[in-house]
Amino acid sequence: MNVVLSRSRPLRAIRSFTAACSLAILLSGCQSIGTDGIVASSAPPEISGPAASVIAGDMVSRFAEQIGPGKATVALKTDTSPFGQALEAALKGWGYAVVTDQKTDSGTKVIQLAYVILPFDGQVLARLSTNNVEIGRAYTVTATGATPASALSLMRRG
Repeated sequence: MNVVLSRSRPLRAIRSFTAACSLAILLSGCQSIGTDGIVASSAPPEISGPAASVIAGDMVSRFAEQIGPGKATVALKTDTSPFGQALEAALKGWGYAVVTDQKTDSGTKVIQLAYVILPFDGQVLARLSTNNVEIGRAYTVTATGATPASALSLMRRG
């Protein structure tokens, strides 16, 4: 019995899966912006103000543990979403100077900070990214706030 392997159903399924994984890997690289190597900031506007404040407060406190509280100027893209505003307020509350489109002195240490908030399976995944560190966590969101639903994920670069 001669069976042509290129036409077998399991082999086609494996090829399709491999192609889908390859495409996902290639497209994941499209999320970075410029030469900074950090992802573009985005947050869905559906997250309530109280939930955005809780998530931003928790993420900034963890961010401060990694780079030290108030030791640098943080550069953010201008954003009017509830999370973008809550993140800026939380950073200022921890003593960071926050700039959006302004120029800074050449001697000022500026940390480019980007964030992503993604709804996923009834929760939201939050991530803060710099050139040196990324932190992330899942949260369960309600109308009155949010609670951490996972451990903190930390990745350091170079």
